[in-house]
Amino acid sequence: MYIYLKTLGCRLNEAELETWAQAFQKAGHQITREVKQAHVVIINSCAVTADASRKSRQLIRRVHRDNPSAKLVISGCYVSLNEDEAAQLLGVDLVISNKNKDQLVEQTLTALNLETMPAMSTEPGETSLFSRGRQRAFIKVQDGCRYRCTFCIVTVARGEEISRPVETIISEINSLHQQGVNEFILTGVHLGGYGSDIESNLTDLIKEILEKTKIPRLRLGSLEPWELPEGFFNLFENPRLMPHLHLPLQSGSDSVLRRMARRCKTEEFSAMVKQARQQVKHFNVTTDIIVGFPGETEQEWQDSFNFIKQTGFGHIHIFTYSSREGTKAATLPSQLTNEVKKQRSKQLHELAESMKQQFSKENLNQQFAVLWEGHKQDIEDNQHLVFGYTPNYLRVACKVSNANSIENKIINSELLSIADGHVNCAFKE
Repeated sequence: MYIYLKTLGCRLNEAELETWAQAFQKAGHQITREVKQAHVVIINSCAVTADASRKSRQLIRRVHRDNPSAKLVISGCYVSLNEDEAAQLLGVDLVISNKNKDQLVEQTLTALNLETMPAMSTEPGETSLFSRGRQRAFIKVQDGCRYRCTFCIVTVARGEEISRPVETIISEINSLHQQGVNEFILTGVHLGGYGSDIESNLTDLIKEILEKTKIPRLRLGSLEPWELPEGFFNLFENPRLMPHLHLPLQSGSDSVLRRMARRCKTEEFSAMVKQARQQVKHFNVTTDIIVGFPGETEQEWQDSFNFIKQTGFGHIHIFTYSSREGTKAATLPSQLTNEVKKQRSKQLHELAESMKQQFSKENLNQQFAVLWEGHKQDIEDNQHLVFGYTPNYLRVACKVSNANSIENKIINSELLSIADGHVNCAFKE
């Protein structure tokens, strides 16, 4: 039986998809990249914004249109928030909410009567990860969030915090590493809250992983800035922990942050970033910013813009605020016009691109161990560009002969010049 998996949204959704893919393979089924070949389609939906919900509905309809004979199973945040609506979408055979995600494979096989496939469909050592063309794995370590930021619907969709046992996480990482995966990203809805329900914490988890695995590269997913414990940046003395953090700021105005119910003031955020850069060479801090939050005055916007510019980020995910039913922010007065939000978004995009270029320049003429990926771009003279990432998460490219393959290899490389969307580099001995 061929299984096609598709996700929208966050890295946590990606991690869940990979877990399901492996479970389906263990049950004797095969993962396919072609939706038209699939007997069963699994969609992990998103609802972080109203646009994400719309795209989830569109994806479900498109997949059914492309392969109307396939059994269609849908899960994720859009489904959990709109279960009745999702179940009525054309072609949907099974709806599995977030609270039952851990049983998705089992429920799919049972409900759709797919448990009678005894033959293993993959060669020994082949993993769902590589059948989907990946050199890194997202590892889900926890789900749910105890906080209630006023703009966030995901905490409603994901429920209470649940942490996976340390031993289970390490076993999964070691299994994937034996199969050739070189980089692992720890993900969760509230990653910094890991262990709150099992008498552990994120720092201890990181130490355990670095001690009990031999993986060359470990990354952290999005991490709320208010929960980094004292001494956290000492962990990066281990070169296997990649020097990059995505710390969602959301706004550079303290008054807006209060309306968002965020728990980190700009002064605290600034001190945190300064400490990271002082302790770890070439440390990269990226962030999320919401533009046009309800009531955001021109002065608050200027304060936010100036703080973002002063702090400097390697990359910014920019979200234009959209009202979400079920969140406190949707009930706040002084909702901004689309024109104002569009104008501020454009201004911030220009600043973000400038800061990204500046961070790239600061890393030129430096050598980094780059993990090279499968994506490549053909160029002239019997060569192609290969792409990869430095430890501090700069996207780089290098010219390679068509006869050579460096996919999934880690090679020391020197950063030479800035190109369109990446940094050009050359291999170093």
